[in-house]
Amino acid sequence: MNRDNLLFAIIGILIGFIIGFMLANSILTREAALKAGPLSATQGQNLPANHPPVSGGGDQAGDPQQMFTQVQEAMKQAREHPDDFDAQLTAAKLEYQIQRYDQAIEYLLIANKLKPTDFNVLGMLGVANMDAGHFDAAEKWYRAAIMKKPDDIPVIDGLCAVLLSKGDAKGAEETINRLARIDPTNQDLPQFKAKLAELKAGKK
Repeated sequence: MNRDNLLFAIIGILIGFIIGFMLANSILTREAALKAGPLSATQGQNLPANHPPVSGGGDQAGDPQQMFTQVQEAMKQAREHPDDFDAQLTAAKLEYQIQRYDQAIEYLLIANKLKPTDFNVLGMLGVANMDAGHFDAAEKWYRAAIMKKPDDIPVIDGLCAVLLSKGDAKGAEETINRLARIDPTNQDLPQFKAKLAELKAGKK
């Protein structure tokens, strides 16, 4: 009986140790993620590797409290100065970093009204709308950006991803072929072609 009690005690200690280890590891993982720094366009949900940058926020962007303060201040500045292009852009970038994509889009739309031909804003609207799952809007903004710079690889790359996400096999194939002509060693081409093949197979 004593041996049984001792065995149960050892098992209990081991279970406690394992649970404690798992909890500690979970906490450390979350802390590492918070310290990893600001999000960029390449860290979005479905983004290919090359994209117009959507970043900013300074060296403290990895600190949640600092980020919250920055976002609140940026939103205040953007609201109080609706004609300030830079204020709208800063607010949009910070909202994007905390993955509030629809809010980022709102500020980017204001920035676009202030400077309709700004290529970076057009590209950012493509990225933010794709991350938000608004694929029709993302396609619209990517195509507007391509009108400004027809051979811009990150924008064409993003449009490929959007068209594949929409299930537009014809449009995706045309855009993938365009990307292959401009940048034949593009690292996203293999996955784009594989997804296109799956899309075509599914429609047969």
